[in-house]
Amino acid sequence: MPNPLPMSRRAWVVAWVLLCAVGIAATVALNASPASGPQPEKPVSAECAEYIADIETQLAKAKQEGDDDGVLAFTRTRVGADDCSDEIRDHFSGDR
Repeated sequence: MPNPLPMSRRAWVVAWVLLCAVGIAATVALNASPASGPQPEKPVSAECAEYIADIETQLAKAKQEGDDDGVLAFTRTRVGADDCSDEIRDHFSGDR
């Protein structure tokens, strides 16, 4: 097996500095690129909007009665109802 060519310390330092400079330049370029703006809101179906309004009503009622311990459970019993989990998460994500 052939021996690798010996590399002087100066060459190692130059290679290391070059790699660091490339990394810093890439970081600066990525930080300077425009960030994607806020995503446009997706339209919420009428059924989900009604369900979110019902949740807000129940939350307000619980707060008014002094039962605002932060834990409420909601279920849907209708078959074929829209899955509103993403819409609910998006709507209430800023509240907590």
